[in-house]
Amino acid sequence: MTKTKKHAEHTCPLVYQCCLPLSTRTVNHLADLLRRHLKVIRSRWRILPPGKIAVIVLAVLRHDQRRADMAGGNNVSESTVRRWRDELIAILAAQAPRLDRALQRVARQGGEVVLIDGTLIRTQRRTGKADRRNYSGCEHDDRVVPAVA
Repeated sequence: MTKTKKHAEHTCPLVYQCCLPLSTRTVNHLADLLRRHLKVIRSRWRILPPGKIAVIVLAVLRHDQRRADMAGGNNVSESTVRRWRDELIAILAAQAPRLDRALQRVARQGGEVVLIDGTLIRTQRRTGKADRRNYSGCEHDDRVVPAVA
């Protein structure tokens, strides 16, 4: 007798709802950026509307929803959700000012210091006496960098 991992007949994937604390303004802003991007690249259509894509990507980015779960619940592939995530990150990154220009603006306005925030990255724990939570460093100290004149 062989064991198979077949699903029961006539079943459908279970979809659950959760509440995402997102403002309508945030979702609309991201959806509008996506609409403009689609017009620029002359994309004819997407399987879901930009507003729904924005919500899916925000759920993945802000609430660590698994791509596979979001894909299955919306009848798209996991690779599609990954592509949407990467595309929207690139669109948002294009909106941000370049670091050198931001520093020049701070210097023009008379700023003396700039706080640069980074990503918190967990690293492997030490052993023995030094056994404690170990982070990349930005958790415990505020980095102060002088502005470039």
